Amino acid sequence: MGLAISVKSKIPDARAVVRKKKLEKEGFSGKIDSLEIVEVYSLDVDVGVNGQLFQEPSQLEMLHTVIMNPVTQKSDEVSMQPPERFDWAIEIGYLPSVTDNVAATVKEGLEDLFKVGIGGEQRVYTAQISFVSGSLSREDAVRVGESLANPLIQNITVKSYEEFVKNPLPEIPRVRLHGSRKVDLVDLLNTGDEELTVIGKEGIANSDGSRRGPLALDLTYMKAIQAHFRDKGRNPTDVEVEALAQTWSEHCKHTIFADPLDEIVEGLYEKFIKGATKRIRAQRRDDDFCVSVFTDNSGAIMFDERHLVTHKVETHNSPSALDPFGGAITGIVGVNRDALGFGLGAKPIINTYGFCFGNPDDLEPIYKDAERKKRMLPPRRMLEGVVDGVKVGGNCSGIPTPQGFVYFDERYKGKPLVFVGTVGLIPRESAGRPSQMKAAQPGDYVVMVGGRVGQDGIHGATFSSEALSHGSPASAVQIGDPITQKKMSDALVKEARALGLYSSITDNGAGGLSCSVAEMAKESGGCLVELDKVPLKYPGLQPWQIWISESQERMTLAVPQEKWKEFHDLMKRRGVESAIIGEFTDSERCVVQYKEETVMDVDMNFLHEGLPQRSMKAKYTEIIHEKPLIPQLEDLTSSLHAMLSRPNIASFAFISEQYDHEVQGGSVLKPLQGRGRVNGDATVTRPVLDSKKGVVLSQGIFPSYSDIYTQDMAGAAIDTAIRNALAVGARLERIALLDNFCWCSSNEPERLGQLKEAARGCYEYAVAYGTPFISGKDSMFNDFNGFDNEGKPIKISIPPTLLISSLGIVDDIEKVVSLDAKSPGDLVYLIGNPLYEWMGGSEYFAMVGEATRGKRYIGNKTAQISVEKNKEVYTAFSECIEESIVASAQSVHRGGMIVALAKTAMGGKLGMEVSLRDVPGEYQRDDYSLYSETPGRLVVTVHPRHRQRFGRIMGANFYVPIGQILPHTNFRVFGRGGEKVVDTDVEEMLKSYRLRFEDY
Repeated sequence: MGLAISVKSKIPDARAVVRKKKLEKEGFSGKIDSLEIVEVYSLDVDVGVNGQLFQEPSQLEMLHTVIMNPVTQKSDEVSMQPPERFDWAIEIGYLPSVTDNVAATVKEGLEDLFKVGIGGEQRVYTAQISFVSGSLSREDAVRVGESLANPLIQNITVKSYEEFVKNPLPEIPRVRLHGSRKVDLVDLLNTGDEELTVIGKEGIANSDGSRRGPLALDLTYMKAIQAHFRDKGRNPTDVEVEALAQTWSEHCKHTIFADPLDEIVEGLYEKFIKGATKRIRAQRRDDDFCVSVFTDNSGAIMFDERHLVTHKVETHNSPSALDPFGGAITGIVGVNRDALGFGLGAKPIINTYGFCFGNPDDLEPIYKDAERKKRMLPPRRMLEGVVDGVKVGGNCSGIPTPQGFVYFDERYKGKPLVFVGTVGLIPRESAGRPSQMKAAQPGDYVVMVGGRVGQDGIHGATFSSEALSHGSPASAVQIGDPITQKKMSDALVKEARALGLYSSITDNGAGGLSCSVAEMAKESGGCLVELDKVPLKYPGLQPWQIWISESQERMTLAVPQEKWKEFHDLMKRRGVESAIIGEFTDSERCVVQYKEETVMDVDMNFLHEGLPQRSMKAKYTEIIHEKPLIPQLEDLTSSLHAMLSRPNIASFAFISEQYDHEVQGGSVLKPLQGRGRVNGDATVTRPVLDSKKGVVLSQGIFPSYSDIYTQDMAGAAIDTAIRNALAVGARLERIALLDNFCWCSSNEPERLGQLKEAARGCYEYAVAYGTPFISGKDSMFNDFNGFDNEGKPIKISIPPTLLISSLGIVDDIEKVVSLDAKSPGDLVYLIGNPLYEWMGGSEYFAMVGEATRGKRYIGNKTAQISVEKNKEVYTAFSECIEESIVASAQSVHRGGMIVALAKTAMGGKLGMEVSLRDVPGEYQRDDYSLYSETPGRLVVTVHPRHRQRFGRIMGANFYVPIGQILPHTNFRVFGRGGEKVVDTDVEEMLKSYRLRFEDY
């Protein structure tokens, strides 16, 4: 027996207005007369007097206070509160087993209110009904439902007025798992190569002939597993095969970066990424500020005498392609756990993001299947869902999200890139121990803390290790619950860590328990796990599912037996579930049992080191692109406005304004800067409120350069990430880097050749600048294999993409510099390299090509980095900031000098007059001079009284005065010949800058 309570707004509902407008833009203009939204809470629980369900009026009244706000809403336990007349009721609810965060919160509220436990088969469920009136057919109503929901995780029910009157109650998505729990043997001993290949690609066969889902193991790996168990004289269990697939996945082991490639026998990671850091640290000696690199969930550097800061950036591309909201929220709360899993647990203090999408105006459908039934979401839906997911994950977790970027290219249509990062703060000592040190000890309990295990997240790691296709499993998608994780995080880092109640900790991310427990077991030498002791969301899960599920909000800890009671009592008081699920041993084996039956017994060395290396061959072929023939324009005003409204340049304040960056109280330099609220390239946060030290975050990313030469792409990304941080006040010697490689078709020699050159570029430029890599991640198969609108096979591969993130430290936040012009009369300087003929991959070439021929120009010459010259410039510039000489600074990168100048003027809402006459370089064309993305340059404003000091400090380093800030809002640029080439107004520029995403 249950109860359904409807909640409806009794004031004008802004959600309904926005939804109606959204639907009108999606093809329903003129068809919808009215739209009302009602939330429904279905309580399948038995709480009340003598077990009766809310029989007392006072209980019902109390119940309503949990669910609705009486000031703005009204609720009813009898009616669904439909309008008097409507044509269609479109109900959206979650599918069985999908995480419903709102329902979980209501359930917890009921438990608190009535002082009871709700467990077993009792559940709370939510649904939303849109009552629509208008000239809509049933097919139209179904399309409305499809535009509001994601069928991968949600159920859509469409009822006419008559159908709703007969059956108004929403469907309850109870989980029903049938069949006995058993462990299957996988016959590998008598299996040929063909079947091994099928198992590795599609998964273990079920009794009905279907497959469980991708293992992402190629024939080489499958034969290694086969040979191992032949030596043991037995077939493996399904638990063992699934566990090996998770542990050996590209997602977890990064095999393409680790395996020999041509002459690089140690692999790209060891040679170029880890090798760069090793060399830099050796050169720095006593000045080395790295503390932990490449060995833990995050990298860490020294912040001050008492604290370390950690940083990790992850990708969540494949899940976000299927369910943007779920993929993104899971990504952000997952990388929060990377901070929590560093050392003995770092407190997450800052979130970062980066989104690469297809053209948001592209509505041309693509499909996962030839029958065109499984349509991929269009880029705009992906964008909106991802933005929302990161927002909910960060805002509900109480973690500020100040820093991020967006980038658009049509090749991200099939598979977007979703970067999410977290900075953590950890004391250098905790409970008398160095906080970065952790080690599970033999005899420690294996303890799972946080959320329970469900079917969500099955094959997440293996699914993310291959291209997106019709075989990509829906079960791989999870939905994160930030509230549960927040409680767990606070209980661990604010209390349990300081009490010394555990000896090691890591998160349950990719591979779930199978990876977290087995990784920690390397510290002790082995483990024994009892799967029937793992807390489950619902009964009926198979042992292999329990072991590899990636259900969220969980950490695995090693808790000394004598400290278990104190730990367990603390977690219980904080509303955090904890359970002993095994014991760490020194047996050198990973042993897993289910109801006293051994379902996995694998040698630790084989589990972690047994995957065979595969020697790879790379091929690099230079591609010569069509030379752009672009006529010189005399009036560049219109091109400036067009540039400012391009997706890759325009304001993304619609994201920044949704993300809370003030929580925790440490925000110094905001994501939107100046009176004009312009998106900055870097932000600054004060993590320790009684200190003046700050954390600087920025990034560099140039996917368009990979169309010409990936080593130059790496150089531009590194130089820009560094320069962006320097522009706000970081110093070169206190900047660390993170690398995130997102590649495509990485089993093809040509793509491996591009990867090799990019990795080489990372080594060369990081070493040259002395900026070590402290953490990184790669994602190797960002391809979409599907079908177009005519059912023809298509493959969409992302451009090879490298994100470089920078983490810097400033000693005095009061000296931080923002991008906005400050005062009329301030002098405008261009500092850095002269201009060279490097327009290849530029935003200007892309803009002109799209305008004149419908597709972008690429060009053939990308930006070259002059590191030694840049270092001289950067060092002198940092001294100017230290001396409080610089009024504003803006790095020159995408869009060139004119965009940097425009952002400076728009940020301050002050005019500017600039002349190109004295700007040195090869260009005589004014448009190329303005739009060149030549690296190593900054636009700086300086008060006239500091002119001489600025010149004295900059010395022989290149700097040139190019203009002045005006007391009004005119924005004028004079060309090399003295003629006026840009004549506009800052307010008009701001309109163009905000135009692109104004309806988002």
